[in-house]
Amino acid sequence: MSTGLLAQYVVIGVVLLVSVLVVLRKLAPKPTARWLAAAALRLDRTDAPAWKRALAHRLQPKQTTGNCSDGCDTCGACGPKPPAAAHPPTPGEPIPLNFRPRGK
Repeated sequence: MSTGLLAQYVVIGVVLLVSVLVVLRKLAPKPTARWLAAAALRLDRTDAPAWKRALAHRLQPKQTTGNCSDGCDTCGACGPKPPAAAHPPTPGEPIPLNFRPRGK
């Protein structure tokens, strides 16, 4: 196996690993946060070198406080509220359609 082919395999492997981590963080945020916290605890020891401790602090997941200022956006309550209807439609009453132009 040539050196160029080995380098190509290494680059493809790194890209694949990064993409799997991104997908896991998007689709399974709680288990990923637990895994990152466990890895950070293993790296953050008092006798560890400074670079390991810095990596541990970087890996530690951000703690959510449970209020709307932390920016977690998991509950959907922090987003803009839809406008309230003037009155609820009665059964049989036609509901008007509101068309908006496409964004450019």
